[in-house]
Amino acid sequence: MMANRSFSVSMCVYGKDDPIWFETAVESVLNQTVKPQEVVLVVDGPVPEDLDKVIKKYESTEVFKIIRFKENCGHGNARRASLDACSNELVAIMDADDICLPNRFEQQLDLMEKTEADIVGGNISEFVDSAENIVAYRNLPTEDKEIKEYMKKRCPFNQVTVMFKKKAAQDVGGYIDWYCDEDYYLWLRMAQNNCKMANTGTVLVNVRVGKEMYNRRGGIKYFRSEAKLQKYMLDSKIIGFGTYFVNVTKRFIVQVMLPNKLRGWVFKKFARENAQS
Repeated sequence: MMANRSFSVSMCVYGKDDPIWFETAVESVLNQTVKPQEVVLVVDGPVPEDLDKVIKKYESTEVFKIIRFKENCGHGNARRASLDACSNELVAIMDADDICLPNRFEQQLDLMEKTEADIVGGNISEFVDSAENIVAYRNLPTEDKEIKEYMKKRCPFNQVTVMFKKKAAQDVGGYIDWYCDEDYYLWLRMAQNNCKMANTGTVLVNVRVGKEMYNRRGGIKYFRSEAKLQKYMLDSKIIGFGTYFVNVTKRFIVQVMLPNKLRGWVFKKFARENAQS
């Protein structure tokens, strides 16, 4: 049983983030049934005036700890700095443009206490333009054994939903910069270190999506990053050669060969559950 339910929230923001979306994300973190004791925000490089105005509004509040990078250092490095600066043993991750459900942290703390898991995530709903316009869900297995089996083919957590024990993450090196996959790489290392894993089975965060998301999930640079991670899994004996070959082949087809529009259809058809109309 956890004697202390205090926790920090780790966030990062950079120059291209929308100031209105960022403020909405922050407010969803602060207006929870169980509130964080600390929000650690890394400002990854220079930001425009309108975004900086929002950041400064929160900078003056007691709960916020702001770390500013002079230059953009990349998502993995920003995540690492934010995690290192968190004062509490429990740390929740949040993005700068998504929306937490009001009882997100309460659900995670309850499940972490019940299961004694080292990391707890949940499902996401995905919306376009308006938070009410939900178009899809990404649902994940809930039990430790199922999560670690699922991990052999796909990322087993929605990063924006996770809460973990800081020591469990830092014992395996914490966030290490890996293009678009610093989270998957961390979960793999935590599994290798026998960390206990769980997902709530409920939606914890409403995530903004659109054509830009599918752009980020394609291209030769993204494929090379994914293929390199599959090679790490093969070399670490997490997967065998057959699974490695299938995983890399599927990713090459989707991430390199398919145009953006068709890639979006494939993701919605095979990697998501459609929202009911």
